Amino acid sequence: MVLHSQPLPAWLSPDAPQSDVVLSTRVRFMRNLAEHRFPNSAGRKELEEIEGSVLSALTSAFAGGEVFRRISQAEREYLLVCRLVSPDLEWNLPGRALWVDQAREIAVMVNEEDHVRLQALTPGWSITRADDLARDALEILGQSLNWAYSPGLGFLSASPTNVGAGRRHSAMLHLIGLGQMRRLPAVLEALSVKRLTARGLFGESSRAIGAFVQVSMVNGDRAEFNGAIEYLMTNEREARAAMGAELVRKKVSDAVTMIRAASSLSMADALRAIGWLRLAAGLGESLWTERKIDALFPQLEVRLHASEMSAAKHRADVLRQVVEG
Repeated sequence: MVLHSQPLPAWLSPDAPQSDVVLSTRVRFMRNLAEHRFPNSAGRKELEEIEGSVLSALTSAFAGGEVFRRISQAEREYLLVCRLVSPDLEWNLPGRALWVDQAREIAVMVNEEDHVRLQALTPGWSITRADDLARDALEILGQSLNWAYSPGLGFLSASPTNVGAGRRHSAMLHLIGLGQMRRLPAVLEALSVKRLTARGLFGESSRAIGAFVQVSMVNGDRAEFNGAIEYLMTNEREARAAMGAELVRKKVSDAVTMIRAASSLSMADALRAIGWLRLAAGLGESLWTERKIDALFPQLEVRLHASEMSAAKHRADVLRQVVEG
């Protein structure tokens, strides 16, 4: 309850352009400190030295930020579901930390795969704002830190695929129309030819349950990425129109019936139900708005910090309050 009373991350702001399809936009940069080994080969002393240097630079440059380290499992889950941290950050290892700005718009992971993973996460389709925020924060941070760079390769990374600009553009989309019309696999396959990848809500290890799909491009041209997202938005809206109001109402009714009858819900069932509730909100078939539905995400239990039984019951209770409220 204490966690759920905290301020929501900035990407859940009501002011979200194109939010019928795009939940959030993210720009992430990776950087490593010169003359230091990558996290996967550095020892405890070196990792803690890197952590100290990065956090010192952050706290000096930005007022009002918050540092997380050695936190509880419940806190980790909450930060994950708010999408402020990657599920791959191994908190139990030395030198690991997360810094979040006061607006919960910029987050920096320390010693995940690279020394620094800096992201700007903004509401709806807002690539220009996300890009500007991330670049400005990285430039300020770079005034205090010396990045590992090769004139021939670009910025160096622990992962060869990230070497170069060290930048990833991504957007979280709700592609429920394409999913229902069985067009989603073909559309995503077409995007893969253009070097775009599709993941679930929580990164590489999660699937696109509920038709929530994170589409990203590493080190690519921003104009090319913009075109891909515009393509997806157009195709998704066409697919929703082709579904017809009667089919949508039936799917929403089925979801509401399931929620009212369920004493517990798996994460997969909860996400599928949220997907249909979100579509109903966007079509004016609900008293709730899309962004009110999106604000349910931080209330979902994702990593079983207590037990699956307890987490599943909590999910059912949260969704029941929506449909009966």
